[in-house]
Amino acid sequence: MKKSFARFIRAATVGAAMIAVGSAATAQEPQFFRIGTGGTAGTYYPIGGLIANAISAPPGSRPCDEGGSCGHPGLIASALSANGSVANINAIAGGTLESGFSQSDVATWAQTGTGIWEGREPVEKLRAIANLYPETIHLVASASSGIASVADLKGKKVSLDEPGSGTLVDARIILGAYGLGEDDIDASFLKPDQAAERMRDGAMDAFFFVGGFPAGAIAELASQEDITLVPISGAEAEAVIGDYTFFAQNTVPGGTYEGVADDVSTLSVGAQWVTSADQPEDLIYGITAALWNDSTRKLLDSGHQKGQAITLETALDGVGIPLHPGAEKFYREKGLIE
Repeated sequence: MKKSFARFIRAATVGAAMIAVGSAATAQEPQFFRIGTGGTAGTYYPIGGLIANAISAPPGSRPCDEGGSCGHPGLIASALSANGSVANINAIAGGTLESGFSQSDVATWAQTGTGIWEGREPVEKLRAIANLYPETIHLVASASSGIASVADLKGKKVSLDEPGSGTLVDARIILGAYGLGEDDIDASFLKPDQAAERMRDGAMDAFFFVGGFPAGAIAELASQEDITLVPISGAEAEAVIGDYTFFAQNTVPGGTYEGVADDVSTLSVGAQWVTSADQPEDLIYGITAALWNDSTRKLLDSGHQKGQAITLETALDGVGIPLHPGAEKFYREKGLIE
């Protein structure tokens, strides 16, 4: 009887241990979370990489308070190169991305079914995690083209960026403000690095790019060729801001790009991190908390110039779509929402 009881105790102990191990393994199941960004030559992609690194805490990693990962426990996040705002929102709506970056204008239009989304099914479940930083509208021209204003684009070879990008949407708005359409220019639809390569070859006069400065493709081009950063200012720019409230006046400081010595007035929109209402509340809460912890602050400040503009104080600026409940819970706890 005693031997049988001892065997029972040993079996029960082993069984309990196995259950504990199984529970621990379950707790450490990895959870994957993708962030759709933009082309590798733009600003979305490097910023996405920084944020993916910050919010990740793979199973088995050291705790934050022991010098390890300060992300959401068990999360493995990755930044994916994509075609930008419109493409990211479509992928979130289709369930092929968990989250992505978008310009504030495109996110608002998509969620409400207005603007460029008019006549299309609105992405009603689109939700915001955070506003990140201002995205500057760059209009880059070769110095030899003689282009000094938007009006000078008439008859020139101009790239408006890829189909599906927010840049293309904004380029069309700006052209329209100056009385121009795609029929008035020799239009191409290329990524910024492709357009810059064409300009180096003498086959492109100008291209639009929306992103935080300094943009890699433009900086590289300016180091090899003489460029002009064309101002978007005056009554036409003021009319754009009046018609589309998500635009704001912006300035590229002189010296940001080689050979561009003076400040250049232009416009900007907000870069925002968006997701779907279908994502779990506790997950998005954890991701939002990881985005704004002290460890992430160090990564953002040292990782990219635009990272310094990503602050908790501006996390809700220009957000025109509903917050995800997980993000909203975090901001309420921090006193940003009453």
